[in-house]
Amino acid sequence: MFSKGFFMFVSEAFAQTAAPAAGSTDMLISIAPFVVVFAIMYFLIIRPQRRQLKSREDMLKNIRRGDTVVTGGGIIARVTKVMDNGELEVQISEQVRVRVLQSMVTEVRVKGEPAAANAK
Repeated sequence: MFSKGFFMFVSEAFAQTAAPAAGSTDMLISIAPFVVVFAIMYFLIIRPQRRQLKSREDMLKNIRRGDTVVTGGGIIARVTKVMDNGELEVQISEQVRVRVLQSMVTEVRVKGEPAAANAK
């Protein structure tokens, strides 16, 4: 019913698919682009974002009395008191003092630093 050549062809086909080394290299080649994309994302997005977050935390932690700050609403004020609960008492004008959340400060200008020097 089957010729001798047919069995030879079937055994060659099974021998060709049984190579485990070819499968592992194919898997490595298919995973490599994902690894490369993750590495690029890490160096272009994640790492700079962490650095920026750390510098912001340091800025907020180092706010002292007498510093000039800019709030998230654009109010420029001088710090009169730093409270332990994450709030600042700032002076907006001669007789106006308000309490501001420390996390709402977007910029800290050091004592005596002119506003024109910060403009970019």
